[in-house]
Amino acid sequence: MNVLVTGSSRGLGKAIILEYAKNGYDVVINYNNSEKEAFELKDYVESNYHVKAVVIKCDISKESEIDCMIEEIYKDFGHLDILINNASIALDQDFELKTKEDFMKTLEINLVGTYLLSKKIGLKMMESKAGNIINISSTNGIDTTYPESIDYDASKAGVISLNHNLANYFAPYIRVNTICPGWINTDMSKELDEEFIEREISKILLNRFAETSEIANLAYFLGTDKASYINDSIIRIDGGVKR
Repeated sequence: MNVLVTGSSRGLGKAIILEYAKNGYDVVINYNNSEKEAFELKDYVESNYHVKAVVIKCDISKESEIDCMIEEIYKDFGHLDILINNASIALDQDFELKTKEDFMKTLEINLVGTYLLSKKIGLKMMESKAGNIINISSTNGIDTTYPESIDYDASKAGVISLNHNLANYFAPYIRVNTICPGWINTDMSKELDEEFIEREISKILLNRFAETSEIANLAYFLGTDKASYINDSIIRIDGGVKR
């Protein structure tokens, strides 16, 4: 069994790779900028879990690079069992300063890239009538809004809509589900203003941000036969929100 996790050299993507590798899956580590971290992760999983790990550079906003990555994966593995669309960006900026270019770049990576990968790999999975697609959206795509993140919020809402269409198109052979995390302890969240972090934590019933491993556990579960009847689901994982 093998899995591609986009944007998996760091943060949540890295945690998902580790969870699958720990459980014996061969893994495709995708990166765009963090080459050093990607190859360090490859060395770690191969040494500790004795699985095959392939590192592929790909900017998922570029269709030609997606095509090259898919070609390389199928050359190395012959097939792909699970696609996890994790790669995304957030270009937070004051609402009045956000540009069309910011908005389009966010959509191209977070939404269009997810669409292209799901379409191209999903059609290949359909040839063998088996496969699993897991998208990483956000509570920002449901009901958590920040004007400075308007492009990010829209892209993550789009992923949820995309999920429903993909699940219907690929039925009954490919399960398609989307995970919507709230705040996660990542390098990005550690850069937030301390007062802002405290204010956001105060809204969470569990009174803390999630660890990447907690989201990765769910991503792994959805990829296994234990989740064989979970399909076209949008799963919120945010520690509970105070009402």
